[in-house]
This record gives sequence, C-alpha cells and structure tokens, in this order.
Amino acid sequence: METRAVAKYLRISPSKARIVADALRGKPVGEALQTLNIMPKKAARMIKKVLESVLANADQNSNIDVDILYIKKITVDQGPQLKRIHPRAMGRAYRIRHYFSHITIVLDEG
Repeated sequence: METRAVAKYLRISPSKARIVADALRGKPVGEALQTLNIMPKKAARMIKKVLESVLANADQNSNIDVDILYIKKITVDQGPQLKRIHPRAMGRAYRIRHYFSHITIVLDEG
C-alpha cells in the first residue's frame, strides 16, 4: 500500500534538492530520517518535513505497518521562476532567476 505527500513551491533550486533526494532513494524510513538529521543542507530540512508528513499520512491508514515502510520514489521537480533584474555597469541589466521546487515522496511497504 502506497502513501504520498507533496510539498510545492519550496524556495530552493531543484538541483540542490536532488543531491539530498538521491541519497535517500530506496532507504527505510528510519534510516532516511537519521540521514536527514545529520545532513548540513537546507534541502535536508525541507525534505525531512515532507517525509514526516508522508509518515503522518501513512499512520492514518490502519492497513499500513509504519515500521516496514521504505522510500519507493522521491522526485524533485522544478517549479516556476522569479525573474529579477540586477543593474550592471554601463547601463546594462543582468537577469537573476530565483528557483522553486516541488518535492514528492512515495512510501511503500517492503
């Protein structure tokens, strides 16, 4: 039985969040939470919140045994960009892009 949770419009670039997500794919939930606790990255805190949310979703279903869950699928997709202009020398303007991410975690019994 699968459970899932999605966090949208998180203010971190997808490439930075994918580094953390790749380290967690396929791990049991307990081991993934321990890994996230010691990771010194901003994305680790965000993914931990989504993982705790999907655990709470799984806990609501009486058919699922929470102790044997593992991360079946974790994806980090790109959201919209905020586009800003930064003034440069001689009247030029450079574009600054602020990236957003959508994080999806699917747990399954294994």
